[in-house]
Amino acid sequence: MTDDVRAIAQRMYEAFNTRDLTAAETIFSTDFVSHPLGTVGIESVVKAWSGLHTMFPDIQVIVEDMLVDADKAAVRTTLHGIPAGIEEQAPPSMMEIFRVQDGRIAELWGVSSLNRSGR
Repeated sequence: MTDDVRAIAQRMYEAFNTRDLTAAETIFSTDFVSHPLGTVGIESVVKAWSGLHTMFPDIQVIVEDMLVDADKAAVRTTLHGIPAGIEEQAPPSMMEIFRVQDGRIAELWGVSSLNRSGR
């Protein structure tokens, strides 16, 4: 199961980075819950991704660390492609925890430095 959890997490970041919004249908469960956004469903993922891609057309999420245990993955990422003047010395970062069920991401918890710096 650990390899499956790692693979689906990596697939999610790849889909985000390549702007493959249709991949969300196979990555997230239909009743996916984003605890930070307080949203439910795949369409909420597509809306959030689209908003970030519109705001930051060159954004890329780079996985720095990934720890997997049973049905969960904890991932530390950095966000690149944030325009000059917004990005500080270090790129913004995120910490996310995913729970995978039946081969799809069912829940997400996370925090981002993007929101804390007034971006």
